[in-house]
Amino acid sequence: MPAVGDSAPDFTATDCRGAPLRLSSLRGRRVVLFFFPKAFTIGCTIENRAFRDNHLLVKELGAELVGVSVDTQRTQCEFAEQEDIRFALLGDESRDISRAYDVLWPVLNIDRRVTFIIDPHGRVEHIIRHEVRVYRHLDDVLRYLRDNPLPA
Repeated sequence: MPAVGDSAPDFTATDCRGAPLRLSSLRGRRVVLFFFPKAFTIGCTIENRAFRDNHLLVKELGAELVGVSVDTQRTQCEFAEQEDIRFALLGDESRDISRAYDVLWPVLNIDRRVTFIIDPHGRVEHIIRHEVRVYRHLDDVLRYLRDNPLPA
């Protein structure tokens, strides 16, 4: 798993609007990259709704949201549509992104619940891990962004 200070592994994926998203294209902005196990499950739905409901606040605090799970792109897009999610959700069926970030559960082969805050230069700035307490990801992201504002 990348550590704080490491370069965030770059990737390219297609978002639910059909547009390619390359992590390095977001340089110059902070990125909240969160991994979650599976679309449409109770915990993941709660977590994504919390991020959805606070998406504008995260943007106001200077960050872009990107969510990733090992679902297919089609499943991820159906989930985004059903839940009215407007930030980028990426299906990582190949598990290439998840492997690059070393977030896969060994036997289950689904993502752990891990959030990386990536600085404007593409380095891992902070890592949040909570498997069960799904609200803690958003709470910890907001606390971190508020306590560590980017220089103006």
